[in-house]
Amino acid sequence: MSGELVGKSIAFAVAGEGIEQVELTEPWKAVEEAGGTPRLLSSESGRVQAFNHLDRADTFGVDATFDDASVADYDALVLPGGVANPDALRLDDDAVSFIRGFFTAEKPVAAICHAPWTLIEAGVVSGRTLTSWPSLRTDLTNAGAHWVDEEVVHDGGLVTSRNPGDLPAFCSTLVKAFA
Repeated sequence: MSGELVGKSIAFAVAGEGIEQVELTEPWKAVEEAGGTPRLLSSESGRVQAFNHLDRADTFGVDATFDDASVADYDALVLPGGVANPDALRLDDDAVSFIRGFFTAEKPVAAICHAPWTLIEAGVVSGRTLTSWPSLRTDLTNAGAHWVDEEVVHDGGLVTSRNPGDLPAFCSTLVKAFA
């Protein structure tokens, strides 16, 4: 993967807490190993709280807030999961607008686990094939998506996976899609 993303700035969009840590750290590491520059964006400045499932894990420093960020400054977007993270993001108008902007600009996006909830709110899943944590199947189908139970799905510029067990395939596919 080395060198595929040199010169590319990749936004990681998260809420203030509830991020599944491994779904943030593994794609982050994949972007760095491919030569890209990951940047953490959130609703508020400071630090965000990650979790290992339901247990508090590490905190991570925020590089920029959604209201200060421009889609034009980034080449691609990663949406980590966790249940609380996308649930909070989809209630944040600035976050939803920022995420929708990647689709408007036809820039690649990768979302794992519960993260497609935010894509539903952004109105960008209709007509797309994607996967997610199984409990989102009905929500995605009702929003016009074609949901499949696969390790990783790459539909145009959108890469999705189901859960932390899919991270190796997710990371590999997002690096290729972002390159």
